Amino acid sequence: MSTIGIVAIRVLAVALFLPFSALDKLLNFRGAVAQAGGVFKPSALATLVILGGLAIEIFASLAIITGFADRLGVAVLSGYCVVTALLFKPFWRPGDFWARPNGEARTLFWDFWKNVALGAALLLLAIGPDGAHWHDLFTDPLSSTHPYWNPEP
Repeated sequence: MSTIGIVAIRVLAVALFLPFSALDKLLNFRGAVAQAGGVFKPSALATLVILGGLAIEIFASLAIITGFADRLGVAVLSGYCVVTALLFKPFWRPGDFWARPNGEARTLFWDFWKNVALGAALLLLAIGPDGAHWHDLFTDPLSSTHPYWNPEP
């Protein structure tokens, strides 16, 4: 595959986070803190959580795009997807999953599984489609998958 194709795939893989989610947090910082305040008390903790999420979205996305420490970037962003699903998409809480076809629980259910699926799909960038590089992720997480290096002349 060409370098342009690899760049395009990596940019699209993180487009949800950088620029969209990160930009939304920056432009609507108070709203993001208010949303996090529903899970984290006091508001100072909610602010720290949003700043941490913003840092993850920016730096992990840049690692994935550039290929520099992209295994770690993928692992962090993948974990971020799963953690945000657990914290902010608790479909089991409303209790209306079976009672209301358009209830809050069903909306949260699909958002929850989208986050989890995205986290799993992102891991494929680090471990490869066959899982052959799973060991590399743990033994040298700062290593790169060398996405732009082509040994072929």
